Amino acid sequence: MNFLYFVVFLCLCSFSIGAKDNTYNGFVQCLIANKIPNSEIQKLVFTPTSKSFTPVLQSYIRNRRFNLSTTPKPNIIITPLQEFHVQAVVICSKKLGMQLKIRSGGHDYEGLSYVTKNGPFSLLDMSNLRAIDVSIPDETAWVQSGALLGELYYRIWEKSKVHAYPGGVCSLVGVGGHIAGAGYGNLLRKYGLTIDNLIDAKIVDVQGRLLDRKAMGEDLFWAIRGGGGASFGVIVSYRIQLVRVPPVVTTFQVEKTVAQNATDLLFRWQSIAPKIDPNLFIRVLVQPNSETDAATKVTQKSVKVSFIAEYLGTADSLETLMDKEFPQLGLKKQDCRESSWIDSVLFWDNFDNKTKPEILLDRQHNTYNYLKRKSDYIQTPIPVEGLTSLFKKMSELQKVGLVFNQLGGKMDEIASTATAFPHRAGNIFMIQYSMNWDEDGAEIANIGLTKQLFELMTPYVSKNPRQAFLNYRDVDIGINDHSPTTSYKQGKVYGLKLYNTNFDRLVKIKTAVDPENLFRNDQSIPTAPKGP
Repeated sequence: MNFLYFVVFLCLCSFSIGAKDNTYNGFVQCLIANKIPNSEIQKLVFTPTSKSFTPVLQSYIRNRRFNLSTTPKPNIIITPLQEFHVQAVVICSKKLGMQLKIRSGGHDYEGLSYVTKNGPFSLLDMSNLRAIDVSIPDETAWVQSGALLGELYYRIWEKSKVHAYPGGVCSLVGVGGHIAGAGYGNLLRKYGLTIDNLIDAKIVDVQGRLLDRKAMGEDLFWAIRGGGGASFGVIVSYRIQLVRVPPVVTTFQVEKTVAQNATDLLFRWQSIAPKIDPNLFIRVLVQPNSETDAATKVTQKSVKVSFIAEYLGTADSLETLMDKEFPQLGLKKQDCRESSWIDSVLFWDNFDNKTKPEILLDRQHNTYNYLKRKSDYIQTPIPVEGLTSLFKKMSELQKVGLVFNQLGGKMDEIASTATAFPHRAGNIFMIQYSMNWDEDGAEIANIGLTKQLFELMTPYVSKNPRQAFLNYRDVDIGINDHSPTTSYKQGKVYGLKLYNTNFDRLVKIKTAVDPENLFRNDQSIPTAPKGP
């Protein structure tokens, strides 16, 4: 039986099922009208009645909070295999008035790339568009949005042992959202953000046109460097600038407890963080811990502070640098590990030193729990008494962790208006609040604990506005009324926190390229207000 006739037959079964099938049927007919054969469509488009629907949907959900039976599901999932498939999907979504969600790797912390509470929607899953073409002679690469960071790093390493890309440390993050949201990693102090090393991009606009940098214009190219891509169109691929790394890099991880002077060490780290050699990146993890007093044998709740670093050079030169700039940490050569850059990628992604780089080609090598993230920027050092208060609260909560990401270096050299991402000079480090749990039904309580720590930090973080990082998605920073369309007034609440003075320029660009707001989510760039 012809598949389309079968769909039409199913439409007679019930009103609710029929409504979905009518949507599907209309979408299919539109795709056919846009020159996609029906035989191809059956491989690209899935409905809730398809056997592959649930596996496709769940394959890139990275937060169990959005993988529940009560989580809203898309009416249709589309998994394009070619660029013109994306063009047709955009054209048909606009024609049929369908809300379109765009997902690459699925690490959107609030699931906004694949979930909405604003009625029926379709999901454009970019995971099949993951080609990577590395050109060492001109030190560039074209990478499609559905590729994962680990795949990109591996393909660069295949071609050269002295080239890299300054992206994130989690290999399963999708390239699409990571770059457009201004991704960062352990090379940012030397080379800046992912977007600071972006040469070109291809985007499908609201009219279904495939545009490169020249065709889209510099305004739109500016916007997708840190303003997110999903507010403006569907980014299909990026041309990135590769960067040079030495044959040998050095990593270390040194852990200290409060009893081992962690408070003073963290205070000292803040003072050297923005100005130390840009070849060195030191991330600090602050995690709940228990300490046993050696004399009394009494165990008390406390915290553990881990200094985790990457240095673009040898262990000998790193030891010399640390002896000069941060001798309080007491780093010794035996604490360090020299390796190739690709092996340092595995170190940062928590693989042991026997793991082969080929693991980076495994797109599903991790399991996922429930999680919540928040972010802050620090512009003046947190005083010792503030750190003491922070450690005390974390000891009480025993669940929420913090990640301090060092800034400075190259970040201080680029103007806050050079790209849509504004958080540059004047920021010492960025904080990620990290909460994971595996017990069902604990969302409200655990998110509440995260908010407690967030509130405690209010005196020490950026102000007017309290800044936040787009890629650490956090719906708490906006107005959570889940309106079908976000007004300028609503968008400004989170927009100023994410983009500072760049927000109004983003709104102007959004209004010019997508005036009807086809590309939207709960924290997208709104269009400009209408009227006088």
